[in-house]
Amino acid sequence: MEQQDGRIVRIAELEIDPAQLVEYRRFLAEEIEASVAQEPGVLMLHAVSERDRPEQIRILEVYADREAYEAHIRTPHFLTYKEGTAAMVKALRLIDVDPIALFAKTNT
Repeated sequence: MEQQDGRIVRIAELEIDPAQLVEYRRFLAEEIEASVAQEPGVLMLHAVSERDRPEQIRILEVYADREAYEAHIRTPHFLTYKEGTAAMVKALRLIDVDPIALFAKTNT
């Protein structure tokens, strides 16, 4: 799970109940915003959906290290997200990945 520099990088693949997609996206957006703003160890959370199948959600997650990830999944905002969306998520697959190139503009 950990990279040589200690980072944890993964992709979460989710399938959401289409009837609850609007509410799920609200929960997800709130959770991501709070995580990035409040947790120094959450380096990146990017969520996208497939254009032709919007119930298929993918999240690229990057954490500073295992401790940051463990702290993240115990935060009140993450627990609210998990509890609030439990009945909405039809499938979840967490895939540990090795980054090849992660770049972003800092002044947008």
